[in-house]
Amino acid sequence: MKPQGSEARFAIGEVVHHLLFDYRGVVYDVDPVFSGSEEWYQEVAKSRPPKDRPWYRVLVHGARHETYVAERNLEKDRSGDPIHHPAMKYLFERCEGGLYILRRRTQ
Repeated sequence: MKPQGSEARFAIGEVVHHLLFDYRGVVYDVDPVFSGSEEWYQEVAKSRPPKDRPWYRVLVHGARHETYVAERNLEKDRSGDPIHHPAMKYLFERCEGGLYILRRRTQ
């Protein structure tokens, strides 16, 4: 039996919309379950989303920061608009069909 948090709804490179804070961004990493500290969860995750479901690291459009977001607070962004963030050029090569493609890492 798979742990409940093993199936992420969103993929790396997918553009998402935050339901509570109304921002758009692109997923650049996925944790199958919450991997932050209990202190951070108590201070920041005020809506108390489940820890046993996927959490996403998201580059926020039009900003310089990133966020760590529970799956239940995200939906697919359907605007089709590009994401602008200073880290985009370091993490992603291009956008193909609305999905950002990660850069290949060189050894």
